[in-house]
Amino acid sequence: MIFLKYICYLDYGRLIVFLIQNKARVMINQQLNTGVITLIFSVIYQNQADKEEEKLAETCARCSCGSTESDLRYQQLEKIISENKGKPGALIPVLHQAQELFGYLAEDVQELVADGLEIPLSEVYGVITFYSLFSTKPRGEHTIGVCMGTACYVKGAAAILKAIQTELGVGIDETSEDGLFTLTVTRCLGACGLAPVITIGEDVYGRLTPDKIPDILNKYRNNNSK
Repeated sequence: MIFLKYICYLDYGRLIVFLIQNKARVMINQQLNTGVITLIFSVIYQNQADKEEEKLAETCARCSCGSTESDLRYQQLEKIISENKGKPGALIPVLHQAQELFGYLAEDVQELVADGLEIPLSEVYGVITFYSLFSTKPRGEHTIGVCMGTACYVKGAAAILKAIQTELGVGIDETSEDGLFTLTVTRCLGACGLAPVITIGEDVYGRLTPDKIPDILNKYRNNNSK
C-alpha cells in the first residue's frame, strides 16, 4: 500500500497528507483499521523521540557542566572568592588562584570573579591583560618566556624568539599542537648578565644561541614521554 511506502522511507509529511486526503477511504478500508493507524503514529512519535534524545546526547557530550572535575573547580573558586572578598588588593591573588585551578582565565571565570568581589568586569579584564602572568587562553604544560629587555634584545633575543617559533611552529601567545609549550615574551627578567635569557617554567637559560634551542626543548619533550 502507498502508506507503507511512506513509513518505510519515514516520509511523515507525505504520510499525513495521504491520510487526510484519503480519510473517507481509510474509514471503510478494513485493511487500514484503527490499530494500524495507531501503529503508524507510534512509529512517527518514537522516531521523533529518538531524534530528540540523540540531540540531547550530542549537547551533553559537548558540555562539561555535568563533570565532577568542573563542578569541583567552580566550587573551589567560589570558596577562594569568599575568603578574599572585602580584603584590600584581593583581585590579583584571586585571579592567580583561579588560573592555577583552570589553567587560564576564561570569560565565565572572569565574570564569576567580578560578581563575587563586586567589582566591574572591565577592572578584572584590565588587570588580566596588564600582567603577562595571566592568560585568557589555554596554556601548554610549559610556558616559555623570552626576555625582550634591552640587554637581551641587543644580544640577540629576536633570533632566539624566531628559533623557538620555528621549532614549535607557533606565534607569540600560542600553544604548540602537542600541548607542551606556550610561547610568550616578557619584560626584563633581571638577569642581564646572562643575556639573552629565556625561562621555561621555573628554569632559566642564559647566554643562548639559536642552535641551542632544539636541545633545550627536547629535554622537556623527553621528560613528558616517560
